[in-house]
Amino acid sequence: MNRTLGRAARLPLLEIAGPLVLFYGLRWLGVNQFAALLAGSAIPAALAIRGLIAERRVSGVRLFVLGTMAVTVAGSFVTGSPRALLLRGAILTGALGFFLLGTLFFRRPFLYEAGRVVFDEDGRRAWAENWDRILPFRRLLWRISLVWGIACLADAVLRIGIAMLLPVDVVPLLDDGLLVVTLLALVAFQHFYGRAYLRRNGLRRQGARIVALS
Repeated sequence: MNRTLGRAARLPLLEIAGPLVLFYGLRWLGVNQFAALLAGSAIPAALAIRGLIAERRVSGVRLFVLGTMAVTVAGSFVTGSPRALLLRGAILTGALGFFLLGTLFFRRPFLYEAGRVVFDEDGRRAWAENWDRILPFRRLLWRISLVWGIACLADAVLRIGIAMLLPVDVVPLLDDGLLVVTLLALVAFQHFYGRAYLRRNGLRRQGARIVALS
């Protein structure tokens, strides 16, 4: 279990830090911006292909990552500008934002499904019971899912501005920095707002289960 978790934790780190280290390392060696960005972009593409091969099934997420990579690379060759490569993060984040908002029209919103992923079988059963029995719980998940979607779209707009207006050499670092800030802000909001909202309704979270305040 610990070994599996360790591998899972290393993958996001490699996807974030790997392209940065490669880009700035190549720039330090005198490689031009376009080639350095293209080399850095190869890391998430290679990881996505590796995941498809390892899972032996077509993953929509991985295909989307590869598709976004192909579009931005093609756009950069057409325009002759490295800035097209810098738009990949904005495209991914914007698409995620639209998806999260789209789940508001589903039977259950994004946050419900995301919560189920982190629990075991008993936890998923309790999570489903919360949804069926507790109206404030359902409202809370709808609201936080809405906030996640809006935040992702705002993040995408900021990424477009950063990619188009700032010097190319500083964009990759700022892009990843924005990712960290956005995630930390969303997780903090979800934690503190969620706890306060439940308390206002006489409830609290106990693991996967929502219980009455004692």
